[in-house]
Amino acid sequence: MIIYRGTKMSFSTAVEDQGIADILNQAVYEKMHRRTGQSELDSWKNSMNYMYMVLNDNAIPDDTGIAVEYNIPQTSKRVDFIISGLDENRKESVVIVELKQWESLKAVEGRDALVETYTGHGIRQVVHPSYQAWSYAALIKDYSDIVQDDDIELSPCAYLHNYEPKEDDPLYAEQYQTYLDDAPAFTKKDLKKLREFIKKSVVWGDNGDTIYRIDNGRIRPSRSLQDAIAGMVRGNDEFIMIDDQKVVYERILEVSAQCRKDHKKRTVIVKGGPGTGKTVVAVNLLARLTNEGQFVQYTSKNSAPRNVYLRKLKGVLKKSSIDNMFKGSGSYVDAPKNAVDTILVDEAHRLNEKSGMFHNLGENQIKEIIRAAACSVFFIDEEQRVTLQDIGTVTEIRKWAFDQKSEVIEEELVSQFRCNGSDGYLAWLDNALEIRETANFDMEGIDYDIRILDTPEQVRDLIYEKNRGRNKSRLLAGYCWNWISEGKNRSDVYDIQIGDFKMSWNLGNTTTWAIDEESVSEIGCIHTAQGLEFDYAGVIIGDDMIYRDGHIVTDYTKRAKTDQSVKGIKKMAKEDPAKAAETADMIIKNTYRTLMTRGMKGCYVYCTDRQLSDHLKELLKQETVMVQ
Repeated sequence: MIIYRGTKMSFSTAVEDQGIADILNQAVYEKMHRRTGQSELDSWKNSMNYMYMVLNDNAIPDDTGIAVEYNIPQTSKRVDFIISGLDENRKESVVIVELKQWESLKAVEGRDALVETYTGHGIRQVVHPSYQAWSYAALIKDYSDIVQDDDIELSPCAYLHNYEPKEDDPLYAEQYQTYLDDAPAFTKKDLKKLREFIKKSVVWGDNGDTIYRIDNGRIRPSRSLQDAIAGMVRGNDEFIMIDDQKVVYERILEVSAQCRKDHKKRTVIVKGGPGTGKTVVAVNLLARLTNEGQFVQYTSKNSAPRNVYLRKLKGVLKKSSIDNMFKGSGSYVDAPKNAVDTILVDEAHRLNEKSGMFHNLGENQIKEIIRAAACSVFFIDEEQRVTLQDIGTVTEIRKWAFDQKSEVIEEELVSQFRCNGSDGYLAWLDNALEIRETANFDMEGIDYDIRILDTPEQVRDLIYEKNRGRNKSRLLAGYCWNWISEGKNRSDVYDIQIGDFKMSWNLGNTTTWAIDEESVSEIGCIHTAQGLEFDYAGVIIGDDMIYRDGHIVTDYTKRAKTDQSVKGIKKMAKEDPAKAAETADMIIKNTYRTLMTRGMKGCYVYCTDRQLSDHLKELLKQETVMVQ
């Protein structure tokens, strides 16, 4: 869908007549049924005036194609400005321009392609504009049959028309060079440079025919994309399927193929506890279905597993168009019906009702995903809901599938390969945390290294020892210590202090903490560990879970003020105290259950509450040692 399509001549006339913003506003209302805010109108006026000046050159033909706000077919991604024509060899060519109102930015060290700037009424971390332009071009190239079959040249760039760079400006920092090489960034003083960039691609006009054909073409993954994702999975030990993982995988392939054949909606719910291989199945499906020509996306609410598994697939590659296959769960607010052949939803228990930065967009993420996909697959473990906003349940998915007239198929993964293949430890843990009663009162005969230790130093030292050589052991903690914002990127700022023990939360300058070499010297929280697995996990249980009068007791008031997991619980407590207590208890216990099942081979635990420590030792028949 295109909000505005015309030629250089018609676009220039609209700008000169001061009517371009009104034309865009009316088009948005007619095509998207929404009103445009004043800030967006002002942004259009400013940006369109600058593009008018850029195009004001007789060497750029009057019949050059122009498109504004081009919605990439069957996605929610919109390209700000497109220019189309023929190059010097009479070959179809398209220039993609990402427009920015920014006046300054800061480089974000250690986080690929991210910058910090003022946008959305605040200072936020967002992608570098060159990365954004490149990724949109890659998305069109990878999925447009017209671009693939006719070998249309795509030339992306970014235009920051309010930006006046200073010496050694972070916009051009070395860490962004990979993206700047493919999508140069032009600033306020670069109008002529941008004009020359366009003139290299557009020598003759095409009356917008190229843009029209791309917009109305079919969506299919390119052969190069199919080969890339298949090659990344093939031979990668991380993604080998075993037992019922293979059975569920084959069943979903069958269901997805049937959706394409009879054009009926289907929703698959795959239930599975910790370590059952939900992500392994999802990634294999992503590769296989893409290889079969489907438009497939992997989505999750939590970015940590998404970023880690993407890195595991890419390896040392900094830039790959498979990036576009991995999406946040809020990506489908405006997606058209059946826009994607198959959406694979990992960690479906973490889905939220609303989307967006302020949780004010859309109606319900589950509904939007089912609506956007011909075949939607939800991988879920209800006992891993760990925030007040988590709405992912089997019942909720069934409800919205019925609403969207989607047939429901349910599967289950049961083979545990985490925790040394043992269901016994998980059953013991559920019983110990009083989540559910089981027959596993102790760990006798269960091959899993679970130890309750007397100091956090002991936990730390054991994890350091286990991490040597494999980089697969991590320290984790309940969110009972504030994340000091001034030191979020400094390892010498200690967020967590227990007596003489001092360590930092995982630093804010990486998106792949779980696999970074230096991460063993930091402590991860539920948000950076959930959905991931290690050989050994060291877990610090804070004051939000204690043992009193023969029972596990939770207290949400002991959570850190910087934790958003129980945001809104105080309001709930005023309206319905019993429900608030039950909900908070579930969140806190699920949090520690999740943290204590991250280690495949073992888990070492320190409790700030001595009574809880003694209780867990008693259950494990471990000796209690008095610590002075």
